[in-house]
Amino acid sequence: MNLLCRFYDVTSGEITLDGINVKNIDLFSLRDNIGLAMQDVFLFSDTIEGNIAFGRPACSMDEVIRAAKIANAHEFIIQMPDGYDTIIGERGVGLSGGQKQRISLARALLKDPPIIILDDTTSAVDMETEALIQEELARIGKNYTVFIIAHRISSIKDADLILVIEDGRIVESGNHEALLKMNGYYHRVFHHQYGDFDQYSDLHKEKEV
Repeated sequence: MNLLCRFYDVTSGEITLDGINVKNIDLFSLRDNIGLAMQDVFLFSDTIEGNIAFGRPACSMDEVIRAAKIANAHEFIIQMPDGYDTIIGERGVGLSGGQKQRISLARALLKDPPIIILDDTTSAVDMETEALIQEELARIGKNYTVFIIAHRISSIKDADLILVIEDGRIVESGNHEALLKMNGYYHRVFHHQYGDFDQYSDLHKEKEV
């Protein structure tokens, strides 16, 4: 993801977007089309609204609120002393890890880019909140390209393609169902996180019903 954003460049091979080498794309244009929400969130000493609207300072308040709702941040924001006008300390002093991550996600979504990178963005929120965020993202209806880097299988199980990395190398690839059938590394991680596979399947079916 650092290479895609050109925080540094590849030393061999190439990375392309729609067949175009990223080195041949204007750097401002490239990054302007990518929304990035990192695990290590950087927030400014500013209002919550200002932090969310950082990538689109001319946006409307309604757009800020909509992005916050998708990121499941609206409810805790309106409970702050001054709501969206609450000033937070640099790097989000005074906010929990999960709150900071949800503000960062809202900022990335408000930018409305065709490419979104989520780097362990929901690692500090509970699984129920993570599920709510995923449901909201699915309702957006826009054809984003989303890259998700995560340790929780719940964060990536609905992805079209999952790349399993072990010791810096891709060891397995496929969707959730295909990877489970391989009975390999992904299956072992799944077992550690969810326990018995049959029990998980039964709970999943009940939820669907």
